[in-house]
Amino acid sequence: MRGVAKAAGTTTPTIYERYQDRSDILRALRIQTRVELFAALTRTRSLRQACQRYLEYALEHPHAYEVLFDGFAQPPSLHEPWPSFNLMRMRLAQRLGGGPRKHTRLMLSLWSLMHGTAMLMIRGHVAGPLRTQMIHTCLDAQEAIVAEAARTKGKKYSGPRWPSGLVLGEATHSKINLKEGNPKAKTSKRSAPSKRKRAIQVRAIHPVA
Repeated sequence: MRGVAKAAGTTTPTIYERYQDRSDILRALRIQTRVELFAALTRTRSLRQACQRYLEYALEHPHAYEVLFDGFAQPPSLHEPWPSFNLMRMRLAQRLGGGPRKHTRLMLSLWSLMHGTAMLMIRGHVAGPLRTQMIHTCLDAQEAIVAEAARTKGKKYSGPRWPSGLVLGEATHSKINLKEGNPKAKTSKRSAPSKRKRAIQVRAIHPVA
């Protein structure tokens, strides 16, 4: 906390008057960054424009952007509002039809692509023509993904179906239920034969004289 106070040009007691600990400071930073990013995205009119502004914001505020996604899939970040995620998911719903939650899996793929591109440019100190090309390569890839989703009506994807216990972008209602969808225990109970059945099976193979 002393380091934070020094960087802010104030005293440690003043910091403690506003924040309880380091986690409290990080939470305040995440919320402020989400508000600023959301404000930047609301000024766009299409999903493509929103994606481009997202990347530009990440490059303009690299340190705040990195803090924003540190441990995002765990509480408390998981249970905080994700307004930008929801805005772009809503744009997907407007373009493809259906409710926003229907497009969570597709939004996750676009988000992963954007975040990967943003972090490559931030960590790689990318600038100039390469930066321009990377931004537009990402946008073209996203457009191809959305166009394919529209063509197949969201029915073409790999892996298991999206589990009902996995909810993202819904603040306190967000959850990652890792125990769901494991029928192992139920299957073993149904398939295990009783002692009486096992005895009958043994007699059938080795009849008693």
